[in-house]
Amino acid sequence: MVKMKNLLKALERLQEALDMPYSVILRDAVIQRFEFTVELTWKALRGYLKNVHGIVCNSPKQCFREGFSIGLYNEATTGLLLRMADDRNETTHTYDENRIKEIYNNIKNEYYKAMKKIYTLIGE
Repeated sequence: MVKMKNLLKALERLQEALDMPYSVILRDAVIQRFEFTVELTWKALRGYLKNVHGIVCNSPKQCFREGFSIGLYNEATTGLLLRMADDRNETTHTYDENRIKEIYNNIKNEYYKAMKKIYTLIGE
């Protein structure tokens, strides 16, 4: 499936950036890679939910909730995924340096792992 291959490539590129020494330029690159990786993650989940379970969802949060409803992951993971969607939306509108650093740390410490988990759970 093309979406899964694209998601895997995006996850690999995000991990590659996260492994580099921190700088402001790198942080900004991580944020941009995070944005498109989140898009690919929820869209891959949407395809899985539709094709495997017959569930139609049209937004990241709705798809993350539906994943929980079928027992794909637990409530804690669902909360993390919903927070991740909020942070992803905020990255395009936030210019607060401290908030951007906080989101970067969330990506590095939590969000990357959550997206990788989704990939593993629905992967081929």
